[in-house]
Amino acid sequence: MAAKIHPTAIIEPGAVLSEGVEIGAYAYVGPQVSLGTGTRLHHHASVEGNTVVGAACEIFPYACVGGKTQDLKYAGGNPGLRIGDRNTFREYVTIHCATNDGEFTRIGSDNVLLATCHVAHDCIVGSHVVMSNGAVLAGHVTVDDHVVIGGYGGVHQFCRVGAYAMLSAMAKLVHDLPPYFIADGTPAEIRAINRVGLERNGFSPAQLDRVRQVHRLLYRAGLNRTQALERLAAHADAGSDEFQRMLRFAQTSQRGLAPGGKG
Repeated sequence: MAAKIHPTAIIEPGAVLSEGVEIGAYAYVGPQVSLGTGTRLHHHASVEGNTVVGAACEIFPYACVGGKTQDLKYAGGNPGLRIGDRNTFREYVTIHCATNDGEFTRIGSDNVLLATCHVAHDCIVGSHVVMSNGAVLAGHVTVDDHVVIGGYGGVHQFCRVGAYAMLSAMAKLVHDLPPYFIADGTPAEIRAINRVGLERNGFSPAQLDRVRQVHRLLYRAGLNRTQALERLAAHADAGSDEFQRMLRFAQTSQRGLAPGGKG
C-alpha cells in the first residue's frame, strides 16, 4: 500500500516512508527521518532529526518527535532517536534526540505516552510502558519494561525505574525505583508492591508471594540496605526470577534505591 500524504504536509527530501504510512494535514517529516510500515502522523505532528520510527506507530497532533536535545552540553554532530513498533504518542508529546554524536535516545515497542509527556535526551525506555498525562523523564533516565508513570510524575536525571514498577501521579523520583514496587510522594518513597499491575501482567500467586517477601526484607524488616541484600541473596528463593531481578537491579543502582515510606 502506498503512503497516504495530505497535500499540505511537508516531507523533506531524504525522508524514508515505508508502505502504508499516513501523513496528515500540516504534518512535518524531516530529511533524516525513517517511518516504518503503517505508521501514522496526525495533522500538525512533527518528526525530525536523525530519527527512526518503527511500524504501526501513531503520533497525534502537535507532538514533536526527534527534536534537538535541550542539553546545554550539546557540541554538534548527529545524535538521534530510535523508536520501536506500535507506540502511541498523544498530543504535545515531546521526545528528544541524544546529546553526543553517534548516540541515541531509545524507546522500545508497545508504549503509550499520553498528552504532554516528555522524554528527554539519552533516555532509554523499554516496552509496554504507560506514561500518563504530563509525566516527564529528565535526561539519561532508564525505564524498564511494563512500567506505569502516573500523571505529572517526574523522574530525575540518571534515575532508573525497574520493571513492573509504578510511580504515582505527582510524585518526584530522585532515586532508583526498584522493580515490582509503587513509589509515591515528593520525594518519592516506596509504599507497597504493585499488586494490581503484577496481576494484570499475569503474575501467579506464588510469584506475588515472592515479591512480598522481597519487599518485606528490603523495607519492613528493619535491616539496612547491605543486610537486606545479603538476606535476599541467602534466601531459599534467591534463585527465582523475582529475587534475581531485584538483586541485579540493586547491584547496578547508581543513585541508590528509593527509601521506604508508610505503606
